[in-house]
Amino acid sequence: MAKKGIETLVGLFVLLGIVALVFVSLKAANLGSFGGGDAYQLTARFDNIGGLKERAPVRSAGVTVGRVTGIALDGKTFQGVVTLEINKSYTFPKDTVAKILTSGLLGDQYVGLEAGGDDANLAPGGIVAQTQSAVVLENLIGQFLTGKASDLGADAAAPK
Repeated sequence: MAKKGIETLVGLFVLLGIVALVFVSLKAANLGSFGGGDAYQLTARFDNIGGLKERAPVRSAGVTVGRVTGIALDGKTFQGVVTLEINKSYTFPKDTVAKILTSGLLGDQYVGLEAGGDDANLAPGGIVAQTQSAVVLENLIGQFLTGKASDLGADAAAPK
């Protein structure tokens, strides 16, 4: 009888370990929305979204306030249209700025919201008018190298 009790406890321990592993996996992949709660949608347009993905966090002052729920290309303006789902407990002024930022040097990208000072708030379904596109590392390196090459060319052409 004691052997059966030990086997039951081991089985429960293994089952608890599997549940914990699934929970951690969902959280790591940004798939688990265990917080629940009501949310509203905002839209932002960016010239370049970089490597932003759906389910990426939306943060303000380092606090996660929502998720990216959709990414599309506007066929007329050729801008990336990003749909944000913000928790109802957070409201932002109309002059809020949305930026695509990177966690660390080469980390995942997320949308950062910087609240403005306007008295009126963005309404559900509203558009964040002020945006700043993602900084693409390859473009920065290209600009740096192009700038250095033009500086070298200008130095060589200058009379001595």
